[in-house]
Amino acid sequence: MTHPLHAELARGLAALHLPLADDTQERLLAYLDLIARWNKVYNLTAVRDPADMLRQHLLDCLAAVPALDRAAQTRPEGAAAWRILDVGSGAGLPGVVLAIVRPDWSVTCVDTVAKKASFIRQVAAELGLPNLQAVHQRVEDMAPPPFDLITSRAFASLADFIALTRERLAPGGQWVAMKAHLTDEERAAVPPEVQIGPVEVLQVPGLDAQRCLVWLRPRA
Repeated sequence: MTHPLHAELARGLAALHLPLADDTQERLLAYLDLIARWNKVYNLTAVRDPADMLRQHLLDCLAAVPALDRAAQTRPEGAAAWRILDVGSGAGLPGVVLAIVRPDWSVTCVDTVAKKASFIRQVAAELGLPNLQAVHQRVEDMAPPPFDLITSRAFASLADFIALTRERLAPGGQWVAMKAHLTDEERAAVPPEVQIGPVEVLQVPGLDAQRCLVWLRPRA
């Protein structure tokens, strides 16, 4: 039976110019169903309507994938799997989405709330995602290995994001923060040893809201 949100997901992917195989789309919708099911008990997200979840969560995260693809393509040929750390992952956004659409990326989601880490582990088991791990811990207390890319979505200010995760970043690695917008005040608070840029504006299909990706890296 076709999922009731399949057509809207397909339209969103077309608008993003992000082709995904049918089984990948099915996994994304199965993930959405798992969020809705667990949300009834564990309050993973304040968004309750599945169609709103599709736009505000799935498509919002999927809008970042083309930019992440471009960053991944700059890595040296033959490099090991891209190691991504998603901080304050909550219900797994964007970490689970990235693990589903790019199975060659190794994604670790970290959250201080045990039930959210448990949910992500359940998603990995039910959807068959060996490239997805979940950690219940404060990110600043995590042990190595370091990560090539550290992501966050509505997690903290850029200054706090950098301070909490600096020790987790691999040499040559970078941060990317998914935000509504970047204020002058937040930009000014970024430590001088960290370079900002670029800031990429995202258009999320079906969502009339500001979104951007803020890339950061240590200065050479």
